[in-house]
Amino acid sequence: MSDTIYALASGTGTAGVAVIRVSGPAAGPSIEQLTGQAPPPPRMASLRRFRDPGGGDGGGNDIDEGITLWFPGPASFTGENIAEFHVHGGVAVIEALISALSVVDGCRLAEPGEFTRRAFENGKLDLTSAEAVADLVAAETVAQRRQALGQYDGALAALYDNWRTQLTTLLAHAETTIDFADEDLPEDTYAKMEHNILYIRDIISQHIDDQHRGERIRSGFHVAIIGAPNVGKSSLLNRLAAREAAIVSEAAGTTRDVIEVHMHLGGYAVIVADTAGIREAEGAVEAEGVRRARHSADEADLRLVVFDAAALPALDPFALDYVDDHAIAVLNKTDIADTALPAAIAGRPTCPVSAKTGDGLEALLAAITAQVQVRLAASEQPPLTRARHREALVAGVAALGRASTATLPELAAEDIRIAVRSLGRITGRVDVEDVLDVIFHDFCIGK
Repeated sequence: MSDTIYALASGTGTAGVAVIRVSGPAAGPSIEQLTGQAPPPPRMASLRRFRDPGGGDGGGNDIDEGITLWFPGPASFTGENIAEFHVHGGVAVIEALISALSVVDGCRLAEPGEFTRRAFENGKLDLTSAEAVADLVAAETVAQRRQALGQYDGALAALYDNWRTQLTTLLAHAETTIDFADEDLPEDTYAKMEHNILYIRDIISQHIDDQHRGERIRSGFHVAIIGAPNVGKSSLLNRLAAREAAIVSEAAGTTRDVIEVHMHLGGYAVIVADTAGIREAEGAVEAEGVRRARHSADEADLRLVVFDAAALPALDPFALDYVDDHAIAVLNKTDIADTALPAAIAGRPTCPVSAKTGDGLEALLAAITAQVQVRLAASEQPPLTRARHREALVAGVAALGRASTATLPELAAEDIRIAVRSLGRITGRVDVEDVLDVIFHDFCIGK
């Protein structure tokens, strides 16, 4: 990291203000060369004229007038010296300032995520906080923003570091029973260690068994609209999306692929998918559409199982198979139904709607929103947000399971060490030297 990186830190395109960030040893010289003045006092805005220091097109000419900020390391986002130039957000201004920085010795364009990576490498962020930076930038809903901000503030890292500290203590105890077997150690040391291993394993297992709540908040809650052909699934999708997202036709089998619409309900990201009508397929193409519809229904977090209210009392047997605790039974075409509507189907309350007129749509949206909020409701612990975290925790739980049944303390110690490293890989903090401190603190060896 001896070189200096620079990049546009604000969004691309024309805007009122653009922010160009520079990080590294040449950040101070970049201010001097672009403004002709020394860096301003730390964290104090200074209005300055920017000039092109190069000899190319426009060399020596004024570029713009804007704000200069100076953040000397290590008290900066990356831990390095940082300069920020706030200029007018026109394309020509941005391109000229970027070009001017390219001639400053030691400066180069930053690679994707390089500012955040330097913050991690300089100890300003752990890996979970670094991942949260990307989530904050991409957040589109209240829930996504809150989750990302909590992770950025270290909630997830604090949880995992606490478990890692406890496991480090257990590892120290296991190492003690091996290396200092002749010392006067407490008789129940190994029994207590086994009990604590199981206790921590169960806590981590409960954390993993969260129905993927954090990942759903981050990537979206999936809702699949399924049912027989011509029950109005595509029309219902268009009503929910408030636009013509899917083709609507009286011909059966119009929808052959899964069509997805992204929505925000109750502060959460929701992905609603229209699927092909489920029936005995006619032809290879429709068969593939039905297969995809069934797969979408099986993988969905919630299913809207749509029935034709005008065809009552008949109910499609294929659709009935999907009415369960994770489904909402929707009776569509109520505007042309001429029979009494059942209050429940397969033990689930019905939601009568008319995709044509919009009647009942607000009640359906409220029912979907209620399901989303219940399934994604906040818990006391910060949730898992990435498959990487889950894989590391699963590996740690497996190692602790082996440690709890190990017949030799050497084997138990090795599996505890694997669990410690699994947690350390999530946050990026793996330090075996911590074990020695715990040994001497707890057992006063060498008395």
